[in-house]
Amino acid sequence: MRKPFPPTLDSFISEADRALKILAAPATAQRQSPADCLGTNDTVFDEGTKRSIIGMMRVNHVGEICAQALYQAQAMSTNDPEKKTLFKLAAQEENDHLAWTQERLKALGGRPSLLNPLWYGGAFALGLVAGQMGEAVSLGFMAETEKQVEQHLDSHLKRLPEEDRASRAIVEQMKQDEIEHGQTARDHGGQDLPLPIKLAMRAMSKVMTTLADKI
Repeated sequence: MRKPFPPTLDSFISEADRALKILAAPATAQRQSPADCLGTNDTVFDEGTKRSIIGMMRVNHVGEICAQALYQAQAMSTNDPEKKTLFKLAAQEENDHLAWTQERLKALGGRPSLLNPLWYGGAFALGLVAGQMGEAVSLGFMAETEKQVEQHLDSHLKRLPEEDRASRAIVEQMKQDEIEHGQTARDHGGQDLPLPIKLAMRAMSKVMTTLADKI
């Protein structure tokens, strides 16, 4: 297993440019949105239901903002071409999720979180820290992140109205992708993280989702 190495100034400049594009410009998906496969008709919801759905999709959009920052930072922290490609491919698929949730928010008349720059910066810092702790830990962090996201998406599937087929289709595909990302991380040597770290990750996620639902 190769040792992590400190990112260069050039890589930070490149990532700053990437962050500005992610935060300021609409994301472009490489895969068709699962919602598009259902046709153009959409259910009309009462205001309370719509607010609830918008809140959930805003939280999911924030999760994808964080995923971009996290995986790009982890890719910066390894000099192993295979691991770098693994993180970048995960970020690429998460970018599809970013675009899908962004499109769904727009369709519902909602907006992204106003705190997205804060979420991005925090996740990027976590990715750098995880990356500097070695590849086994970094991959373990990826695996645990995806496990917790999977559980979070599953909770949304239980709360989303059955008639909101568009949102449910997006969340279901996201959940499947997260399961695959987590398994990939474990297959490549990701180690199980200590319980205190898992609990701290859950606590941080709770704060983020609570704030992102409203702000």
